[in-house]
Amino acid sequence: MTRQGFLALWSHWRRNPWQLLTLLAGLALSTALWSGVQAINAEARASYASASDVLGAGDTNRILKQDGSSFTVEEYVTLRRLGWPVSPVLEGTVDIAGAELRIVGIDPLSFPVALPASISEDGGFPDMIGDDPVGFAHPDDIGLTLPGMTLRVDENRPRGNILMDIAQADRLLGEQGDIRRLLVSNQRPWGLGALPDAYRIAEVSVQADVARLTQSFHLNLTAFGLLSFAVGIFIVYGAVGLAFEQRRAVFRTLRALGMPLRRLMLLLILELGVFALLAGGAGVALGYVIAAALLPDVAATLRGLYGAEVAGQLQLRAAWWLSGLAMALGGTAIAAAAALTKLAYMPLLSFNHPRAMSIGAFAAGQWLALIAAGLFIAGVAIATFGQGLVAGFALLACLLIGSALLLPFLLAQCLSFAERHSKRALVQWFWADSRQQLPGLSMALMALLLAMAANIGVSTMVSSFRLTFVDYLDQRLASELYVNAQDTEQAADLVAYLEDKAEAVLPIVSIDTRLGGLPAEVFGIRDHATYRENWPLLSADAQVWDLLAAGQGALINEQLARRQDWQVGDTLPTGDRLIGIYSDYGNAVGQLVLGEDLFSMRYPDVPRLRFGVRTDTPEALADDLRDRFGLGEDALINQADLKQFSMQVFERTFSVTAALNVLTLSVAGLAILISLLTLATMRLPQLAPVWALGLTRSALSRLEVVRAVCLATLTGVLALPVGLMLAWVLLAVVNVEAFGWRLPMYVFPLDYLRLGLLTIVAALLAAIWPAIRLARTDPQSLLKVFSNER
Repeated sequence: MTRQGFLALWSHWRRNPWQLLTLLAGLALSTALWSGVQAINAEARASYASASDVLGAGDTNRILKQDGSSFTVEEYVTLRRLGWPVSPVLEGTVDIAGAELRIVGIDPLSFPVALPASISEDGGFPDMIGDDPVGFAHPDDIGLTLPGMTLRVDENRPRGNILMDIAQADRLLGEQGDIRRLLVSNQRPWGLGALPDAYRIAEVSVQADVARLTQSFHLNLTAFGLLSFAVGIFIVYGAVGLAFEQRRAVFRTLRALGMPLRRLMLLLILELGVFALLAGGAGVALGYVIAAALLPDVAATLRGLYGAEVAGQLQLRAAWWLSGLAMALGGTAIAAAAALTKLAYMPLLSFNHPRAMSIGAFAAGQWLALIAAGLFIAGVAIATFGQGLVAGFALLACLLIGSALLLPFLLAQCLSFAERHSKRALVQWFWADSRQQLPGLSMALMALLLAMAANIGVSTMVSSFRLTFVDYLDQRLASELYVNAQDTEQAADLVAYLEDKAEAVLPIVSIDTRLGGLPAEVFGIRDHATYRENWPLLSADAQVWDLLAAGQGALINEQLARRQDWQVGDTLPTGDRLIGIYSDYGNAVGQLVLGEDLFSMRYPDVPRLRFGVRTDTPEALADDLRDRFGLGEDALINQADLKQFSMQVFERTFSVTAALNVLTLSVAGLAILISLLTLATMRLPQLAPVWALGLTRSALSRLEVVRAVCLATLTGVLALPVGLMLAWVLLAVVNVEAFGWRLPMYVFPLDYLRLGLLTIVAALLAAIWPAIRLARTDPQSLLKVFSNER
């Protein structure tokens, strides 16, 4: 009996391949989007974990240059002669056989700590500098051929990263390599002199800070992954529900023939489990492709926002592909729970008359509307009393899930209203028939609602950020030219020369510190009209600039104010009175601004090496400074170039979320297509009487297209307020908790109109194929409807 039952259940999928495709495609795509996001997050976290330990020197301080430029060999030698126990690290990228490799060169003789264990066990530094030099690489990179070098396996080394002696690295990289940091022992000789002005020491806590700062970014990505997964699960839910309704007669027959209910349910669970594993495996593979395509943009985002280095290559880590399979199984279980519950309580002589199904679906829609109302009430309570990023995402979940659950009820009310106010019989039948088909399309329309709301919400957030960010850059980057000097002597010469050539020379002086337990920067600025007229203050004392110039207060950025809940008038831990809070979009760390004199008094040893120059001829002045002082490209930055770079960082920051939005909208469009194809096989009993009354098959097919467009249009109209509410939550709640700043919300009607037109086109394209199949239906198939007992 079990074998016959299995064959009977499988025959349904064999007769309805499109319905099986719905189930597998929805589950595979939702798993792919979730797995792709988790793969990106796992790679980033692994990079954070290995960044400080890639040299086995994670607890060792580093010396960096104040202006961020590279070290020369002469500078390294000078520091060694001054007694500083520094060790150089040469880094760069090189293309070998089409693979981009990161080369890291160290000096084994001056390395401040013991070499990594995996290297020491293989012979240590004698092998690195011997006649046949050795490099250490991940097992996947061992097959690469480096000229004049043998590669050995180092399991702890990241993929695409090769460690070697600094001389060999310099030979391999040439001009592509530079020394950006010098490792320095934490235990220094007694009586060591002060570090020269051009350098600074970076403490070892930076990597932990990076992981903390980027946590919100990864939580945002995870939330979008869950949203994408939810869209796919709605598709699976609809496919499973339709299959259940279509197989009621099969279930009734198997039960009547003596199959126990428990065995029938076990067969269905086994069937769905196999589908979940197949679709989950395909989804994980597709997720790998998605993650590999998006990872470069994510790496650029994290580097631009937080200074976090993330490997550009993706590794197959068990954590994310196992989570993908688990989500596929769990999502299938959730989607099938309602159908299995119905089966458990289904009477033996149950049947599936379409009208009865419609009445039952309307009653279920009322219950879903009540649940949606409960979720909305919970969302209001969370918005009123909740705090933190988790509360923000809980509010988003209540909003989105409640809106999706409310959609069938609202659509049914709209269709009923249209039916009651229609005069012609054909129009009344059209609206009534649309309401009857609503149960079969409701899940696809829910997925469309979520996808459209996500697109509206995220596009509103990104566009609002873009407008605000452009204005902010115009305010903050008021100087036309920015100059970095190599040392204090060159800085003095530059200032003396620029006094007659520029309208104003404004020193930009800062020092790294910690405020509120996280890294922060303290800036000193000169009292000048540039700051008084352009600095983007959000709230401030009435005499803020006079107080700042007199050293009677300090400014802080919005991130630090929100993180510590500081208000204008409070006394800061530094002892300064808070006299102003300013916007600082795109920055993850706190900032404190002092007047120039107060800064110099507190930090007298910090050199003035950077300057903002006000001039009407920035390009001509930059050329003049290059010729006179030999300044390189890194030492002279034009305001326009800096703005362009900042906007590029901004665009890449949101490229991942934009890609996820496009994918979710594509999945929703596919859901509509496959749902219409599935329903087409069930539509003949409703269409045959209308055809027999004189309506042609082509006219019926046109009405099917109009129905799909109408339902998509209604869904789009209802998605607009949901999307705007989503944008408000993202800007006013999630963005504040995640990044520490709040953005004004702008509305973009033309963008919403374009999205609506795109949705209508997607629904039109999805409806054309089923309509063509209906127009080509054999009249005998329609006539056979009347020969069957209905």
